Amino acid sequence: MMLIMRYPDGHKEAVRARIVTAAARALRRRGLAGISIPALMKQVGLTHGGFYAHFASRDELVAAAVRAAGDDTAARVFEAGLPLDRVAERYLSPTHVEHVQDGCVVAALGTSGPRQPARVRDAFAHVARGLLRLTEQALHPRRPAEVPSDQALVRAATMVGAIVLARLVKDPALSGRILDAARASLSS
Repeated sequence: MMLIMRYPDGHKEAVRARIVTAAARALRRRGLAGISIPALMKQVGLTHGGFYAHFASRDELVAAAVRAAGDDTAARVFEAGLPLDRVAERYLSPTHVEHVQDGCVVAALGTSGPRQPARVRDAFAHVARGLLRLTEQALHPRRPAEVPSDQALVRAATMVGAIVLARLVKDPALSGRILDAARASLSS
């Protein structure tokens, strides 16, 4: 007699979420090409073969990880009702610059998005549009956010660009000045 062990309800979804969360951090830290499925699965305590019980392809995982990273930034930085100056304070922080693995996926990997397969490009587009909507909501809480204003477009671009530049300069003093200048421009 063979005994079949059943997993509790929600087990498969919980395992998939663990994989996606680990992938989102790894992608932001190492880049889109820097994620190895075997290494990722080992990190979450699963076998490489177990990957295919959760994802049809690497692109499906990367797209899910990009979306999860976007959701993470939305939850941590863009709290409902928070005005843009407070959002900018959170987003334009030295911590965001230093901890790319926990930061905004648009600032970390956005320039690579257009060169990815369609499914991953779509995920980046979804996250970028979400960033624009959240910026619009923080700027104009009473207006519909579906069509961001030019002000929201400029402010979102300023925030993302400042993080990218602050990471690239490899000079803490200049990095700090970039963040300060961006915050000051957003409050005027």
